[in-house]
Order: sequence, then C-alpha cells, then structure tokens
Amino acid sequence: MTESLSRGAEIAVIGAAGKTGAAVVAALEGLADVRRVVHTARRPGDFAVDLETGAGLEEALSGCRGVYCIAPNVHPDEPALLRNAMGAAASVGVEHLVYHSVAWPYTPLMPHHVDKARCEDELRTFGGGLRWTVLQPCAYAENFGSVLDGSATTVELPYSPDATFSFVALADVAEIAARVLSEGPDIHHGATYELGGPEALSVRDLCARAHGPVSVKQVSVDEWMSRHGRDLTDDGRARLAAMFDFYDRYGFLAGGAMFESLLGRPPTPAR
Repeated sequence: MTESLSRGAEIAVIGAAGKTGAAVVAALEGLADVRRVVHTARRPGDFAVDLETGAGLEEALSGCRGVYCIAPNVHPDEPALLRNAMGAAASVGVEHLVYHSVAWPYTPLMPHHVDKARCEDELRTFGGGLRWTVLQPCAYAENFGSVLDGSATTVELPYSPDATFSFVALADVAEIAARVLSEGPDIHHGATYELGGPEALSVRDLCARAHGPVSVKQVSVDEWMSRHGRDLTDDGRARLAAMFDFYDRYGFLAGGAMFESLLGRPPTPAR
C-alpha cells in the first residue's frame, strides 16, 4: 500500500452472508456505508469473490477504508484465505483490517484454533502499511438459541453438558466490531481483544434458564456427526471432533473485562 492510493470511506465485510458477517453489517448501519463481500451475490450491490483464489477481492475492496474478515468455519486452510484478503486490501489502499479470530487461538488440541493463531501471526508480520486489529470471541450463546427461546425441548451434545463456557451474545460481538471499524486504526491498530461473556456457564445451566423444560443428553461424537455433520468434509468433521474432545475435557472460558470496556456496558447475559 502506498500513500498515493486514495483512502475510501466504505467498510467491507468479508463473509457478510454468514451469521457473524450479517450481524456486523447490521451493527454498522448508521455508522458507515458497508459493502457485503460474499461467495455468491444474492442482493443488489453484493460483491462476489473467491477467497481461495483471491478472484474479485481487489475490486470488492477498492475504495474501502476498513475491512472485516471472517473465514468459513473450520476451513482447511484459513491462513491462505487471509493472505489473499490482506494482499488485496494492501494493494488497493485499505488502511485497516479487523480479523475475526477466536479466544484461545493457540490451542494445539484444536487444529482450527491453531489455524487462527497462524492467521494472527501472519497479520502481525504482513507489513505493507496495512494496520490491523484482532477480535477473539468465545462461543456464541446463539448456538443454543432454540434452547433459550423455548423452541427446543431436548438437546444432544457430543461433550459434557457440565463443561463451562464464557458464552457471548453475537450482537455484542458485532457491536464491538462496528466500533473498532468505525473508530479505525488510529485507536485500535495493534490491539488484540479477547471477548468472553460475563458468566461461566454450562449447557446444562443454559437449559435451566430456558422458557420451558429442556432435557440434555451427552451422545458420542460419532452419533452427533451422523445427525449433524453429514454435509461436512472429512477434514471438517475431524476438526470439530477435536474441538468437542477439548470442550469435554477443559471447557472454553475467556476473559470479559475488555469486552465490557469496549461495549461501555455489561455484556448481554445468556438468557
């Protein structure tokens, strides 16, 4: 990136069609003009790109001042996707890239977390004038939204229902992403923000908060995969299985002090 390249006013959200990307787009409403960068264009104004080859990225990011980048879940080579995004962003003069990582990225027992740690390292060492911020959220409470809203009466887990998590609200994560993107790199460059929820809760605890009675049962990973993982690749199933084993043994907790500071209020409790 060179100083002669013009600085844009828009913010691009790579992965805007997913639940996190869509939430970030919504949170940016009224703060900035937003470009939805997606794999398949479904709305007027969408920019279709191929993250694996980089095709379309320079056009999608040209004229933007900031980029939010979230990769597809359990992708087999997330660092390659981020390299394509960084290269395109730097080449067209984007000044700030916010990368959606995860709490506890360097966890060797969870390969997809380690890929995010590799991404963080590549982002920090990329150079080229591209400034960056990393967000590290914990697990979403919305993963159990049907439990909390009372529409589910049973839940099956491939790990202990008593494993504890620092569940976060997706809308809170999106609100922080929007703040970081709108305030920009002069304030947030070089920062890595761990985003953990306000309580250590198990899925059994969530079931107890449901609007109606919910039974919770632990099943084997193979049984869970047979029902919910049929559309995944072998690599995707292996990565999820490793994550479930980790959750079963250690849970997944993260710090919440920075979360509250960035929100300017207490994080939304799981309910």
